[in-house]
Amino acid sequence: MKRTLFYSLSIAFSISATAIKAQQPSYTDLLKQEPKWVDSVFKKLSKKQKIAQMFFVAAYTNKSKAFTDSIAKVIKKEKVGGLVFFQGGPGRQAALTNQYQKKARVPLLIASDGEWGLGMRLDSTISYPYQMALGAVQNKELIYKMGLEVAKDYKRIGMHMNLAPDVDVNNNAKNPVINYRSFGENKYNVAQKGAAYLKGMQDGGLLVSIKHFPGHGDTDVDSHYDLPQLKFTKERLDSLEMYPFKELIKQGAAGVMIAHMNIPSLDATPNMPSTLSKPIVTGILKDEIGFKGIIISDAMGMKGVVKYFKDGEADVMGIIAGNDILELSENSKRAIKMVRQAIRDQRLTIERIDESVKKILTAKYWAGLNVKHNIKEGNVYAEVNRPESMVLLQQLADASMTLLKGRDFVQQLTPNKRTVFINIGTPEATVFQKEMAMVYKNSVNYNLDKNADANAIGKVLAEIKPEDQVIIAIVDTRIRPNNNIPLSADLKMLIADMAKKDAAFAFFANPYNIANLPGLENAKALLVAYQKEDFMQKAAVSVFTNKLIPTGKLPVTVNGFFKYGDGQ
Repeated sequence: MKRTLFYSLSIAFSISATAIKAQQPSYTDLLKQEPKWVDSVFKKLSKKQKIAQMFFVAAYTNKSKAFTDSIAKVIKKEKVGGLVFFQGGPGRQAALTNQYQKKARVPLLIASDGEWGLGMRLDSTISYPYQMALGAVQNKELIYKMGLEVAKDYKRIGMHMNLAPDVDVNNNAKNPVINYRSFGENKYNVAQKGAAYLKGMQDGGLLVSIKHFPGHGDTDVDSHYDLPQLKFTKERLDSLEMYPFKELIKQGAAGVMIAHMNIPSLDATPNMPSTLSKPIVTGILKDEIGFKGIIISDAMGMKGVVKYFKDGEADVMGIIAGNDILELSENSKRAIKMVRQAIRDQRLTIERIDESVKKILTAKYWAGLNVKHNIKEGNVYAEVNRPESMVLLQQLADASMTLLKGRDFVQQLTPNKRTVFINIGTPEATVFQKEMAMVYKNSVNYNLDKNADANAIGKVLAEIKPEDQVIIAIVDTRIRPNNNIPLSADLKMLIADMAKKDAAFAFFANPYNIANLPGLENAKALLVAYQKEDFMQKAAVSVFTNKLIPTGKLPVTVNGFFKYGDGQ
């Protein structure tokens, strides 16, 4: 029996979400209330300790004991405000967080990048679909529910803030750093999907940080390695790039992360990164847009910010600009010392520091850090891999399936006919092949590695009979599904040739890659499944076995044949 992709939330789920919301005001509302705990902690801090609250350092659970101990010393001696966890595992992180919190005089605010959940950084945890795939999903309730699940995961291992979602409008197909991390090229779609994810997390009791203000979507330079420049007018940036930020700020976003970009129309200072720009951070974000929440810099060790502002000067300028939290300074000890000197030099005031520290302490209060408690260290794996999360993961994958061509052709495929499955991109049998073979029992499988030559391809073609059904899977095996899928010239020729014949294609790759495979537009059927993961392959199986009616819509324009919003 066919199933559609509308999954409504249960009454119990709605009640529990409402109950969560009713328990406490939003973070931005709490700022107005000035909680007593915030004031009492604030009054006990020295000038140096106040400055230290603004610095968040990197933590890992997959590094040496020497590294782990060095972070403990930084927490104890420098009294930094928080940590940003990177690679490791959930159980190890829960245990290490307990150790680190015991070292802290003021509780640490713990954050991490989790655009697709804990799995973005941690092993043995759930990775939800990339935001590009979520941009195709038409049921925003599923994305809201994902936000609630991510909040549960974060809180289970002692984290309080997700540096997500990414609400950059990816209107540059060649973007090397945002790309599949974006909900797509349409500002309204980005804002709607971003809001659903944000609300889910915040209703679940998790602070968020939308990024990368004022918009990193139309760049062809990765700010990890250089300083991108946006040459657009302020009017264009205001109406397009900033649109999702303004919408989500209206809807109560707790935090905003600033990008490292040079934008002459907003700040004409040569080589000035937006992170260090007072006209951008304070002038536009705080004064013009009216954002009252917490402002976080992108990582302060990235080349986009330290290329032109070296030896700690970037840290001082970041605070002068209006950032509340500086994450991953190259040297937090040096930075704290330099900020103190900047106050003595009257480059900035202690009142400017106080404003940020109160925001940070209020975030800690909102997250429940005013009450001391240990994170439970047992059963972590099971409790961040909940059955209901797995169900939701598959629902999201199902909802993202985007059939660009061939609905009638797919529906006419029959298991009774001999079927040839060709897997392009990896030599191993895939979940797609294995599960399709369980339905199409009269079938044969062939695998062509990404470097397959004409000889290997010829052997496969020799096995295909004129009357065979042919279903081809194109799989991007890279960890991150960016552009320029690595396929040999002979494979690209095979794809073009088979597309002219009666072949159906399942595309387990970033849709931008379709533009690099000329001739694919001629395919009898073309299903975009966005990424290689098993949940996407299982969703594609459901489409090709007529158990699932695909409802996804393409979130980006690929070429002249396939445009934003396409999907049968």
